[in-house]
Amino acid sequence: MKQATYDAQVKKALEYYAKAGIVLTEEEKRSIEVADFGLDMVENLGLQLLVYVNTERVCAKEMVLTPYQTCPEHKHVPSYGMAGKEETFRCRYGKVYLYVTGDGKKDDIQGKLPPSDVTVFHEIVLNPGEQYTIYPETWHWFQAGPEGAVVSEFSTRSTDETDVFTDTRIVRAPEIEE
Repeated sequence: MKQATYDAQVKKALEYYAKAGIVLTEEEKRSIEVADFGLDMVENLGLQLLVYVNTERVCAKEMVLTPYQTCPEHKHVPSYGMAGKEETFRCRYGKVYLYVTGDGKKDDIQGKLPPSDVTVFHEIVLNPGEQYTIYPETWHWFQAGPEGAVVSEFSTRSTDETDVFTDTRIVRAPEIEE
């Protein structure tokens, strides 16, 4: 990802945090990560996030998705001697289309199919103040609605580097080019 693209996504994320009434310190603002998953289409497939805390037992994050931006399908597998991550998403702003393992058909979803492989279509729609818990080893992907979205994540320890993605082209760690 080009530095200019990274900077533009951080700027958008800050605007969304402000819309959601989330106050960040200057250090937190500088710590926002832009995940493009190595596919160079961050505006469609990616997300912006800030990790408040990630210890051996707990993790708390704020995630921003711009309109219809999608976090690709993945699951949290056992790693480092621990079970896969359990996470609760709480919508703070906008609308989130969350897709998990279960009943559901591709033709019935409200979101847009992303430019990556997806296999699960059980739809949960989260509006501000609503939340949903995703258990370890559950395939899931999520997407913002037309206004974008801000999502708080509360979870067990995050080991994103060990996530398994349906789309084998995906690389989790961002690489920034000048």
